[in-house]
Amino acid sequence: MSNATDTFAACLRDLDVAGSVVEFDTDVPTAAAAAERLGCELGAIANSLIFTADDEPLLIVASGAHRVDTKHVGRLLGVRKIRRATPEFVLEATGQPVGGVGPVGHPRPIRTVVDRMLADHPEVWAGAGSKHAMFPTTFGELVRITGGLPAEVEKPEPHPDRTSS
Repeated sequence: MSNATDTFAACLRDLDVAGSVVEFDTDVPTAAAAAERLGCELGAIANSLIFTADDEPLLIVASGAHRVDTKHVGRLLGVRKIRRATPEFVLEATGQPVGGVGPVGHPRPIRTVVDRMLADHPEVWAGAGSKHAMFPTTFGELVRITGGLPAEVEKPEPHPDRTSS
């Protein structure tokens, strides 16, 4: 294992995480690449995405099958503006590179939202601090280890009018 992966694996042990870090011989920097490599559904990939929320880091652990609706999440959190963070900001906030950010192992705690849609999968795969490593976990475990808020991260579809004449 690489130094970064060893450090991340130690963090998982400290958090009493059941799964172990799996390293790949090539980078898996996107949800699609990870799902293909693991042979799982795209929705079972837990993307750790860093945003700036009123100039503070915000981690959204989103299903690989979703696009984060920042306006919707902003309303949920009472935040005025959420923007995608720069790679430099991500590295500073997490100590991990874009494409390999894990949900934990950061220098300081980061406010976190965990996509409820990850609960649809009995096992999900999250980044392990580098572009070539991931670990298996569950929605419940992600909420526990991150202290995250379970929430819908996509804007919910409007419900059709169910009134009858």
